[in-house]
Amino acid sequence: MIKSYFILSLCLILFSGVEASLSSAAAQQQEKRIALVVGDGAYAKSPLATAANDAGLIAQTLQAAGFDVVGARDLDGDALRRSFRDFVQKAQTSGEGTVAMVYLAGYGIQLAGENYFIPVDTPLSRDTEIPIEGLRINDYLRELGSLPLKASIVVLDAARQQPFIEGGQPIAGGLALVEPQARMLIAFNAAPGTVAPEEQGPYGAYAQSLAEMIRTGGLPLPEVFNRLRLRVNDSTKGAQVPWDAEKLDAQFAFFDRAPDAPVQAPPDQAAAVRDKPIRDLGVQDAYAAALERDSMQGYEDFLVAYPGDPLARRVRAIVAARREAITWLRTYRADTPPAYWSYLRRYPNGPHGWDARRRLVMLTAPVEPPPSFAAYEYDVPPPPPDEFAYVDRPVLMYGDPDFGFVPPPPPPVFFLPPPPPDFIVLAPPIAAVGLFILPQPLFVPIPVYVRPPIYVAPPPNNIIFANIHNTTVINNVINQPPQRGPTGPGAGAAGAGGTPPSAASTGLPPSVAQRASLIQQGKLPVPPSASINPTVKPATLGAPSGAAPTSSKPLSTNVTPGALPKTNALPVPGQKGAPALPSGVAPNVANPNPRLSPGTATPTATAPNVPAGAGTPKTLNTETPAARGPKDGALAPQPNKPVPESTQRKNVATPAPPPPPPPPKPETRRVGPPPQAARPAPPPPPPPPRPAPQIARPAAPPPPRAASPAPRPAPAAAAAKKCPPNNPKC
Repeated sequence: MIKSYFILSLCLILFSGVEASLSSAAAQQQEKRIALVVGDGAYAKSPLATAANDAGLIAQTLQAAGFDVVGARDLDGDALRRSFRDFVQKAQTSGEGTVAMVYLAGYGIQLAGENYFIPVDTPLSRDTEIPIEGLRINDYLRELGSLPLKASIVVLDAARQQPFIEGGQPIAGGLALVEPQARMLIAFNAAPGTVAPEEQGPYGAYAQSLAEMIRTGGLPLPEVFNRLRLRVNDSTKGAQVPWDAEKLDAQFAFFDRAPDAPVQAPPDQAAAVRDKPIRDLGVQDAYAAALERDSMQGYEDFLVAYPGDPLARRVRAIVAARREAITWLRTYRADTPPAYWSYLRRYPNGPHGWDARRRLVMLTAPVEPPPSFAAYEYDVPPPPPDEFAYVDRPVLMYGDPDFGFVPPPPPPVFFLPPPPPDFIVLAPPIAAVGLFILPQPLFVPIPVYVRPPIYVAPPPNNIIFANIHNTTVINNVINQPPQRGPTGPGAGAAGAGGTPPSAASTGLPPSVAQRASLIQQGKLPVPPSASINPTVKPATLGAPSGAAPTSSKPLSTNVTPGALPKTNALPVPGQKGAPALPSGVAPNVANPNPRLSPGTATPTATAPNVPAGAGTPKTLNTETPAARGPKDGALAPQPNKPVPESTQRKNVATPAPPPPPPPPKPETRRVGPPPQAARPAPPPPPPPPRPAPQIARPAAPPPPRAASPAPRPAPAAAAAKKCPPNNPKC
């Protein structure tokens, strides 16, 4: 009896354990992932070449990791605020197992301890306008922190040299140091108080490195950003040091790594180095360890161990910026006159000096401190004299050539493995073809041993998440440009041009999609940012070297090299939607010489190497993705349509005496040797019409057509010309 009772109790315990494990697995499968991605680059004052591309790359990477992503580019202040409101409401209804991520690329500004994201339509010119025009990031951090989410990730790729506030009372550069909310990680593309170097494209170093680390798989969330810091610092030669801080209490990984995946570095070796004191490491390993830890203690330990090494100058600048940022954060949190007086005593010419003076005025306190006051006690010591060279300046860039820093050494492999070969150089994204729609990067397949965790709830309508390893779908569906759809009131809400999104594009936030639909229907005006094209120099992209540009408008960084968007093609006169034909010009005739006057008849471009008498020459099809026409403004002939006989060139040499100096004549390819002619001079007054072999003759009775190639007497009117053999239609 006792034995039976014992067996029954054991079974109940085992059953309850299995039930608990199943419940835990079921709870894990409920993890939802949502994300808001914004790339603002079309600023009127100083456009950003990579912001929209970076947002498109991060949105695509998050889609592959199982996030339900909404994203947009070039949003004004109203659209940004509505998008955040929509996203917060979505996070509220997603449940406790939700991971929410926000990525913002554009211009960020700090003022008096607060960070602001600047919309593309801002008319900023004074510091007092920043709280009115910008989005205060801390408001949305508090909203996300108040929700019962599993984790929140906020990434500000916005620490850049701002072009808005010039003159007057200066503001501090970069972004202000902040403390994350509970269950939150917050990250900047550059350390607080510093700015990242200008990017030329197609992607910024921070966004590309973040996408690489997300795709690595098997990395806890803090490790993702530790490796990101090492990669960005290495790729920018020390000019950029990203920053992050977290208060996470749950485990999170973007991707899992299969057990049979290649080992990146011996775990025991990496752990042993990470746990060692910096003084026990070599100088290069010590620098990598200090950068990975990214703490005041780690950097100061490096300076104590290697004070005379060339790398110490760079580390000293990092310490100077971090010390000042911590001092200002403590001052702003106290928000008392003694705290601001204490800051001004430490940093009389510091980057936040004017912020301190502005706050003293608002607190109705004198700017000059009294002879004695209770100084604020900081948790960092005052700066040594050699740090003022780095902080007593309006903008701090670690890549400033005035500092003479030596490039940092590459990080050791056990800290940071080399990037995957297929992710080192990324092709520019497919050009965005609709209003507010993010550019669509060319998706690089994720290794088969990297996969999303099994407990992630599949996002709706996410073709990338379902095919991250399927090369056929990636090539034939995902990496295809969106097809231009019909226009009109009923064409959909994808963009102002009636363009339906592709299968792999990112959905717009609901309020932005509604606005795009109203713009498409003509009920709202097109925003001014739609006419601003953030670019690099056109010579770096597009047509091959030596080719004439097809338009004076600069090319976007979103254009794939070697091919221009077909929407830039010039219309053929006389076709639907094109201007009418000029008088005297026959249809389907190319104009390879834009110097000709509009009323001058132009010859047809003929196929090369066409023998004389071979029949009617066919026009060249110049409307191809790789070749757009011989000159800027040239009209492309219609493919495979014959040219009327009245406009065909007679490619037969005639024994006529040299004519008098003709008017400017077209430069066209001839089958036979071209007649000698001088280069055209500035167009004189139109001379009286005179016959010349280079100008299309006026309509005249055609010669009798021969029924056979046998010669027959020609009429007197055609005695000066003979038809070549096998060409009765000359």
